[in-house]
Amino acid sequence: MAKIVSRRSLGKQAVYDIGVVRDHNFWLANGMVASNCFNKSHSTAYAYVTYQTAYLKANYPVEYMSALLTASSGIQDKVDRYRENAQKMGITILPPDINRSEEDFLPLDDNNILFGLSAVKNLGQGAIENILSARKVDGEFKSLADFCERVELRTVNRRALETLIYCGAFDRIQPNRRQLINNIDVITAWAQQRSKEKASGQLNLFDMMGDAAETTNDADAFEQAPSTPKVEDYPLQEKLRLEKEYIGFYISDHPLKSIHQAAQILSPISLNELSEQKARQKVSAVVMLNSVRKIITKKGDPMAFVQIEDITGEAEGTIFPSTYNKLELLLEEGRQLIVWGKAQQRNEKYQLIIDDAEAVEQVKMLMLEITPEQALDRTKNSYLKRILEQQSVEQDKFKIPVIAAIGQGQQRQFVRFGQKFWVQNEEQAIASLQEAGFRVYCESLLPK
Repeated sequence: MAKIVSRRSLGKQAVYDIGVVRDHNFWLANGMVASNCFNKSHSTAYAYVTYQTAYLKANYPVEYMSALLTASSGIQDKVDRYRENAQKMGITILPPDINRSEEDFLPLDDNNILFGLSAVKNLGQGAIENILSARKVDGEFKSLADFCERVELRTVNRRALETLIYCGAFDRIQPNRRQLINNIDVITAWAQQRSKEKASGQLNLFDMMGDAAETTNDADAFEQAPSTPKVEDYPLQEKLRLEKEYIGFYISDHPLKSIHQAAQILSPISLNELSEQKARQKVSAVVMLNSVRKIITKKGDPMAFVQIEDITGEAEGTIFPSTYNKLELLLEEGRQLIVWGKAQQRNEKYQLIIDDAEAVEQVKMLMLEITPEQALDRTKNSYLKRILEQQSVEQDKFKIPVIAAIGQGQQRQFVRFGQKFWVQNEEQAIASLQEAGFRVYCESLLPK
């Protein structure tokens, strides 16, 4: 590469395209070197492609994102990143469906894209072609037994079946994923035996009655297919964990979705908004710990780097020695937390310097019911302010948010007090507020 040390105008000069096959660097006069030079036609072509891309994204967003996802279907990180971009654009990526999905990502309407089979792990090109061919010939699959009999199980092997089940491809047929997983062995054995019988010409009474009974016979056969004892489906958290393990990310739901909605009262930011935060501004976020890496500093103090995730994306978090000890018990993979900290740029990425955290199931709120008359009473307001300030003295400790419900019934308005008025001991705060004539109680952020 050449370093430009000075520039000067040469006026109008002839422009040549560089078509050197082996070496794209070449010598100029006086020992100077030119590298990676492009003529005007090259720049124009790039500009035109950029314009076309921007036009398609603005006017055909679903089709554009479908094409982008399809082009990157073999690269999991890119698929996940484009899925997040689509989500920000208001487009939902629906889970794969064994009866609707094609090889490529498929735009369904203005807001939905159907996941393409080419992006499903453990599903090779041969398996995809076999599934689509079977569906094209005999129509939609009616059950796992129907599917296993009609596809080539040497191509669509057990690992492929497990992946299809875990990522939700059979949910519209049978939503109980655990039941389907338990049934794989007995159904594949049954399907292979039926294939052998058909190949050897062992026909039963219904087969000999001709084509008129063929459809009824198949339906009866699938209903009589073997099955393991009925079991309950995986809990939602386990279902989503397996979904991410087998497909690379959450697709049908997100374990933090309901928590994030419930925690809106705490005014959390999304991780994709870290770059928009002001320096030294304390923010909160509802996150899940994906990984925890604990280290010892040169001074012998423990600290940790954590990979955190929310419904918008992932980021890195840093826990310095000064706060490590009080947060150590919370640092477990898969733990769902509300964290407080400051955004900081590092290596062209934004991370969160975590100062405090609390397990979401432990977060409480102090609910203060205030009548309209109390809200307009300056004396009451002054007294309330003084009590809350007395209950919020240690700035470095986790505090309980205070919510005021003004009015009655459906006419109530909820107001969240600023963090400087949050309290640290709910029992003391409740006692002081009740003594002052306020109706107050404590409740969990999440219903138990």
